[in-house]
Amino acid sequence: MIVVTGAAGFIGSCIVAQLNKRGVTDLVLVDHLHDGLKEKNLENKKYARYFEKKDFLKLIHDDTLDLKVDGIIHMGACSSTTLQDAQYFEENNYLYTRALAQWALRHGVRFVYASSAATYGDGSAGYRDDDATTRRCAPLNLYGASKQKFDLWVLDQRLADRMAGLKFFNVFGPNEYHKGDMRSIAAKSYPRVAGEGKMVLFKSYKPEYRDGEQKRDFIYVKDAVDIVLFFMDHPEINGIFNVGTGHARTWNDLARALFSAVGRPAKIEYIEMPDILKPRYQYFTQADMTKLRGAGYTKPFTTLEDAIADYVPYLAEHRYL
Repeated sequence: MIVVTGAAGFIGSCIVAQLNKRGVTDLVLVDHLHDGLKEKNLENKKYARYFEKKDFLKLIHDDTLDLKVDGIIHMGACSSTTLQDAQYFEENNYLYTRALAQWALRHGVRFVYASSAATYGDGSAGYRDDDATTRRCAPLNLYGASKQKFDLWVLDQRLADRMAGLKFFNVFGPNEYHKGDMRSIAAKSYPRVAGEGKMVLFKSYKPEYRDGEQKRDFIYVKDAVDIVLFFMDHPEINGIFNVGTGHARTWNDLARALFSAVGRPAKIEYIEMPDILKPRYQYFTQADMTKLRGAGYTKPFTTLEDAIADYVPYLAEHRYL
């Protein structure tokens, strides 16, 4: 039996779908369905049990979970990069993850958890996923700091050889509709691109980057899920790993791919960035994928253009979301 936390969320629900596609239905799903919006991500999914997060966490703390668990895929977290609530991040991201990890270690259960590229901050320490770089990372926001805190706990407790942590870069794709402002630019921009043939991007405030030429390592959610399941398939492979493509692309590249996928000429407007974002804005991210490739992961990654082309039909069908 596999536990998937954050199971109604973006990456979590895509993991559940792929496990179902493999014929795996002996699943325990955990999430917090407080507003009814994410429930759509569980439609047509097959699973054995569902727990609300608080109920599941109580079973973990009391050590009364009466299920034969083979693995935990922990995707549950608050992923807002703008929320300013340190205590919430401490409880929901760091302490929640630590409690699950400790339970998994006590019971000899495979544990794969979501970290984030937000841990890398402005990138001055580089984007290698070796332990020395992880210790030097300086996140720019509370979300990244909460992920960094758990990564450091893993290293400090010398547990990196007993679990797998995954530093997700800019993941986008189906089932992210509920994330509001944290949705990908592709998802947020699609209605206007399809309806008006226009799109907006933030201006650059660094002379070395022209407007729209800020770069990100964009990875399609289907590729991210394949990596997660690679670690479930190979419990002997452990450590903290990047989950990106190894290729930085510009926001303009993404915009042009989106316009192309909807069959419209590109028309991009560059707007002012809110002041609150400027100090925490990443101008460049690019995952170093050497460690993952060295661990035996050989699948090629979907190009940005092919990923956007694959995503657009979903966006067209789910406009009401």
